[in-house]
Amino acid sequence: MAYVLVGDRTEESCREFLRKLVSRLGQGKPLFTSDEFKSYATMLKEMYHEMAEQERTGKPGRPPNPVPVVHDDLDYAVVHKTREKGRVVNVEKKVVYGDAERIAERLENSPSKTINTSYVERMNGILRQLDAHLRRKALTFAKSLQYLKAKLNLVVAVYNFVRPHGTLSKNPDRSTTPRTPAMMAGLADQPWSINELLGVPYLCKC
Repeated sequence: MAYVLVGDRTEESCREFLRKLVSRLGQGKPLFTSDEFKSYATMLKEMYHEMAEQERTGKPGRPPNPVPVVHDDLDYAVVHKTREKGRVVNVEKKVVYGDAERIAERLENSPSKTINTSYVERMNGILRQLDAHLRRKALTFAKSLQYLKAKLNLVVAVYNFVRPHGTLSKNPDRSTTPRTPAMMAGLADQPWSINELLGVPYLCKC
């Protein structure tokens, strides 16, 4: 299921995005991966930590204040890309939070098999294809933030509920059954029509 947030690349936007994302995850913690935007690590630590008491020094005065300690089961890794003349020439992967062996095991049980940002980059490309306002170096820039948010929410809803995805629609016997991300998430039992989508109150705000 795709989830997006319209906003500047700031710490506050990162906080809003992750809070809404985490609220949809339930009790478990997924493997988080991203580029090296520092606010992701800061906000994940803010959301997944416990305050731990520090050892007393034995000296007079107040004891040291408690410090935040990230949950042991939080796994977060980043991808660093080195570019030369606009082209990626090297890719490095780094574990920020969590255990490298545990992260490797989780990746073995996922489609990715390696730390990457391919899925979000692919999603960005799809959204630019579906919404001309997101295209780079084009004259189709949005003239209203409110309209941009409303339109993008509709685009994401269509992507999740209306548009069958080729990969999701494949059956083991090589036949196809139209499936959407919403069907795979158990939120729908068939692809919706545009009329059905627009008939659900406040769907684009959820």
